[in-house]
Amino acid sequence: MMVKDQETPSEAAKDADFESIWLRLVHMVLIAVLMSAASSLLGLLTVAQFVIMLFNKREPNDQLAEIGTTMGVWMAKAARYQTAASEVKPWPWTELD
Repeated sequence: MMVKDQETPSEAAKDADFESIWLRLVHMVLIAVLMSAASSLLGLLTVAQFVIMLFNKREPNDQLAEIGTTMGVWMAKAARYQTAASEVKPWPWTELD
């Protein structure tokens, strides 16, 4: 009589780790695309803010400044996840602070 091989707990953990590393790769690729888009948007916001300041006596638009701050925080979180300095994924997986 043949006994079917059963996975030990350590083999199951290895399988889960293997699957999670590939899921992390998917997240990393998605975040890289989002970071590229964010970088382009930041360039547009920079030009817009400069033009506003040019015609508004050097006064920046507060809303654009706040968007820039939020984007900076998001990009920092994304960079930390991309480089494995953190396991916390940025928005849209977590709250946008």
